[in-house]
Amino acid sequence: MACPICNKASVPEYRPFCSKRCADIDLGRWLRGAYVIPGQPLDDVASDADEKNLGGGLDSGDKRP
Repeated sequence: MACPICNKASVPEYRPFCSKRCADIDLGRWLRGAYVIPGQPLDDVASDADEKNLGGGLDSGDKRP
């Protein structure tokens, strides 16, 4: 298997990477947000969920004395 960062052969200790350096480069990309799964922005998802739950919810029913 080739290293996804530099395409050298992977090393079992750092698999799927070839070295700690490439593993750290990948971690840095994750932490910066360079890897993104395409989809609807979270703000839009939250507002859609709020609109659907306007009258509902577990605590919205009549309360017993």
